[in-house]
Amino acid sequence: MAVSDRELEERIRALLDARADSASICPSDVARAVAPDDWRPLMEPVREAARRLADAGEVEVTRKGAVVDPRSARGPIRIRWARTD
Repeated sequence: MAVSDRELEERIRALLDARADSASICPSDVARAVAPDDWRPLMEPVREAARRLADAGEVEVTRKGAVVDPRSARGPIRIRWARTD
């Protein structure tokens, strides 16, 4: 299944829009929304999409509640809207 980078970025935005401003999502939420029956291969592409959005200042990538560098983060991460406070 070919999924475009843009589609993954849009799905991240859509899932975040559907939640409270302070909420975060897991990359697997995005992968499952795009391909419910074969989501695992999309995990790294979703993380890459989150990195691009973080680079653009749209989102933040967190681990255990703290903002982390999306390029070096290992293990479970979360994605949330970038905070200005």
